[in-house]
Amino acid sequence: MRVKMSWIDKRDSDYSYKIKTSTKSFADVEEGSKMLVATPLIIDSYIKKIPFGTVINLSTLRDDLAHEFQVDTSCPVAAAIFLKIVANASYEELSLGIDISEVAPFWRVVDPDSKLAKKLNCGIEFIINQRINEGLDV
Repeated sequence: MRVKMSWIDKRDSDYSYKIKTSTKSFADVEEGSKMLVATPLIIDSYIKKIPFGTVINLSTLRDDLAHEFQVDTSCPVAAAIFLKIVANASYEELSLGIDISEVAPFWRVVDPDSKLAKKLNCGIEFIINQRINEGLDV
């Protein structure tokens, strides 16, 4: 029987990023675009650099990573999946007693009204409270 991986294990897994050429248009990705398929740790690292009191949406995160990796875009599907992994891993770390200043502040990226927020283990109220604590719009 396979043991279920923790969110922290999923985030910290030894994934490698990929640069792919999109074979079809989807979401906001045009066919033929050079596209970054990031990793959970790349997303985690980016989020940890977002300053206190600042909101960045997922689209901006993707654009910034595409620029950093010198490609046209980054995969919206992978970015959303990995954001969920990072958010749940950060919340898991908090439940283990790790200081909030040491975890990726995912509430600066996850909109409390988003579909993703409803799927996270922390619940929407946690995101709202963290945003209030930082003086951010809710």
